[in-house]
Amino acid sequence: MEVIAKILIAIVALEHLYILWMEMFAWETKGKEVFKAALPAEMFKPTKGLAANQGLYNGFLAAGLIWSFLIKDPQWQDNIALFFLGCVAVAGIYGAISATKKIFFVQALPAILAIIAVLLK
Repeated sequence: MEVIAKILIAIVALEHLYILWMEMFAWETKGKEVFKAALPAEMFKPTKGLAANQGLYNGFLAAGLIWSFLIKDPQWQDNIALFFLGCVAVAGIYGAISATKKIFFVQALPAILAIIAVLLK
């Protein structure tokens, strides 16, 4: 179960690095594709700065998950991973409620599965 937990944590971290890139550097191209149902096309240019700020926060989530891999103490490693996975899950649930339900499946569900894997190891 430990290997599965680490793989799921890595997937969530990589996903948030991708979100960082999209929101900070590709908001008007890839971001427009991904969030077309949640935001009118004419809103992408004026919201570019806001999206970049969101992207930075997603980068912090990824950094926390990556940091958990570098911690030697197994209990602290789990605690840090669970904290950041919990943040991702809450953000994904909120995004599903406030933006589009797809965010639950793309963001919250992988984090929830990783949380379960960490707790079961």
